[in-house]
Amino acid sequence: MKCVVFLGDGMADEPLKELEGKTPLEVANHPYMDMIASRGVMGIATTVPDGMSAGSDVANLSMIGVDPKSCYTGRSPLEAVSIGVKLGENDVTYRCNLVTLSDEDGIENKTMVDYSSGEITSEEAAELIKSMQQKFNNDKVEFYPGVSYRHCLVLRDGKTGAKLTPPHDISGQVIGDRYPKGENAELLLEMMKYSQEIFSEHPVNKKRIAEGKNPAISVWFWGEGTKPALPSFKEKYGLDGAVISAVDLLYGIGISMGLDTIQVEGATGNYHTNFVGKGQAAVEALKNGKDFVYIHMEAPDECGHQGQIEKKIWSIEQIDEKVVAPVMQYLENCGEEWAVMVAPDHPTPIYTKTHSKTPVPFAYCKSSDKADIQRKYDEKSARATGIVVEKAHELMGRLIK
Repeated sequence: MKCVVFLGDGMADEPLKELEGKTPLEVANHPYMDMIASRGVMGIATTVPDGMSAGSDVANLSMIGVDPKSCYTGRSPLEAVSIGVKLGENDVTYRCNLVTLSDEDGIENKTMVDYSSGEITSEEAAELIKSMQQKFNNDKVEFYPGVSYRHCLVLRDGKTGAKLTPPHDISGQVIGDRYPKGENAELLLEMMKYSQEIFSEHPVNKKRIAEGKNPAISVWFWGEGTKPALPSFKEKYGLDGAVISAVDLLYGIGISMGLDTIQVEGATGNYHTNFVGKGQAAVEALKNGKDFVYIHMEAPDECGHQGQIEKKIWSIEQIDEKVVAPVMQYLENCGEEWAVMVAPDHPTPIYTKTHSKTPVPFAYCKSSDKADIQRKYDEKSARATGIVVEKAHELMGRLIK
């Protein structure tokens, strides 16, 4: 059997007055997602268990068929694994964003202008992270550059217990007391203050300001964690698979579960991404013997965080036309049994600009399914079916059995 998951990160939303009370999924044209919903099973699923935060880490673990409560050790260690960091049992990791802050005196008075520093390039970001490495790297502290604004800090033989806030949760808000507290807070705050001093005069930021782009004013730490302990996907589900994405988090999940990771040229993690390339890469993986492909597309999530309604709608349509369509066309003609599922990991509502725990719409169908009841794939239609899955990680078992 060939099995594919189309994961539109943050694709779900809430009704918007700008869309006459509809969501981006309701407004967008996505006939192939509709076909999956019409041919098979549709409903809503809870991807974030009680007591856990509504992050892409937890929610994607659910959608890839793993109970987050059984194995979750934090977001940043998954990202660390993806960029080749070897972690010991007692090492502590942090996600290190490069962010744009306003220029008031005192960190508590500054506003989180942009959690991505204008989606700074990986090359520019590496130069800024290098300045942090030069100051702080030693046998206990290590900085690692990642993709765009997403980077990693490792504390060797450390302790957990920091109280941290994801920067995208406070977009446009005064930071107040959201800076690090608890374990390791003194060191983390020292790093943040140093970055603001050294970044202010850095050539990378001078050039970005001259070009009218948001500068990277500070590092920002969140997502504390320890070495991942995820199960093997092949041992759990019997399929040899791969992950296609543009972000370290998903590659880290894939690597930790023994899945191959497929890099797509031009995949950026935003709406400028190479949608066509992702669809082509998935088809090639299936042709070359992979039984399972998890295609993660970040664009709707980034649009939600930025409050970009039209771009979120456009991104959903691009996913349908350039990823779902070619993969479905291949499967229909491959001569093998197949199963596919389309879903978000979590909603990223335009109004709040951050993640929500609201259950997500899912739809799946198999080559043996014959039903065709003309559904549209969206939140309202999914709720109308009355099908509720309280533990989204159980969907994978339903899909492949």
